[in-house]
Amino acid sequence: MKIGYLGAGTWGSALANLLSEKGYDITIWDRNLDLIDTLKNREKHPKLQIFLSRKLKYTKSLEEAIEKADIIIESVTSKGVRAVLNDIVKIRKKLCPIVITSKGMEQHTGLLFPEIALEILKKENMDKIGCLSGPSHAEEVVKNLPTLVVASSFDKNLMTLIGKLFTTKNFRVYPNSDILGVSFGGAMKNIIAIACAISDGLNFGDNTRAALITRGLHELKKLAPYKGCKKETLNGLSGLGDLLVTCTSTLSRNYRFGTLLSQGYSKEEAEGKIGMIVEGVYTCVSAVEFGKKNNISLPISEATYRVLYENLPVADAVDFLLNRVIKEEHL
Repeated sequence: MKIGYLGAGTWGSALANLLSEKGYDITIWDRNLDLIDTLKNREKHPKLQIFLSRKLKYTKSLEEAIEKADIIIESVTSKGVRAVLNDIVKIRKKLCPIVITSKGMEQHTGLLFPEIALEILKKENMDKIGCLSGPSHAEEVVKNLPTLVVASSFDKNLMTLIGKLFTTKNFRVYPNSDILGVSFGGAMKNIIAIACAISDGLNFGDNTRAALITRGLHELKKLAPYKGCKKETLNGLSGLGDLLVTCTSTLSRNYRFGTLLSQGYSKEEAEGKIGMIVEGVYTCVSAVEFGKKNNISLPISEATYRVLYENLPVADAVDFLLNRVIKEEHL
C-alpha cells in the first residue's frame, strides 16, 4: 500500500515512522522545505531528536506525495487543514481515502476538521473521510511505548481499515463511529490544558487541576450536542483520555505554553519559545465564538480566551472563575 503522508512535524513523523516500520510505502511532504531537506539527509528530526526509519521517503512536491497514493494521511497544522484539502482535490481526479490526524476547530466557522473535509470533498466522497485521535504524545509513540487511540469515519469499512493500518502490539486502535465526537474531544482539550498549565504554574496544586479537568470536561459535554456529537464519546479515549494526558504532561505544547503564560510571558513570546503551532490558541477562538452563538456558558474557555486575546492578567482570570455564582452540579 502506498501512503501519501502530509506533514512532517512531530506527530506526523511519529505516525509515519510507525507505518513505515510496519512495511508500508510512505512518502512524506511538508510545506517546510528546510525540514524536508533535514530529513532527506537522514539527520535527526529537529523536534523529536531521533533518527526516523530509513525506509521513509521525502518530497517537496505535494503532487508527488499523493498522486499515486492508495491512502492519504494528514498531519498538518490547524491553519493548514483547509488549504491542504483544497490542494488534494485539485491534484487528484479520483479521490482515495483521507485520514485526518490534526486536532482542532476552524476559526470563525467553528467547523471540525471532518466537517471541513466533507465540505470540500462533497457528500459523494463521505465514505473516504476518516480520522485518528486520542491520548498520544509523539515523543512516546516513536519510543514504541504503549498507546491507545481511536479511529473513526463516516464509513464503517474505512474505520476498520484505519484500525488495521495503524495497529501494532503497542499502538492499539479502537473503532468509534462518532467521527464528530472523536474530533471534538481532540480539539477542545487543548484549551483546558492551557488553563491547567497556568494553574500549575501558579502552584495552585492538584485540587485545582482536578477541578479544571472535571469542569473542563463538563464544558465539552455542554457544547457537544450543538456540534452533533454524542456526549458519551467524551468519556472515552478521544475525550477524557486526551484531556488527561494533555492537561498533565510537559510533553504537551499546550501545557508548556500555559506554563509560560503563568510566568508572565505574553501570548506571542510564549508561542515563540514553543517554536511550534499551539493548537489551543487557535481553537480557543472558535470554541468561545460557538458558545456565544448558542448561548452556552464556557467559563474556563472564556477565561483562557481573555488571557490570550484581551490581555487579562492570569490572576484576574483566576478571580473571574472563583467569583462565579455557585450552582448545583449537573452532569
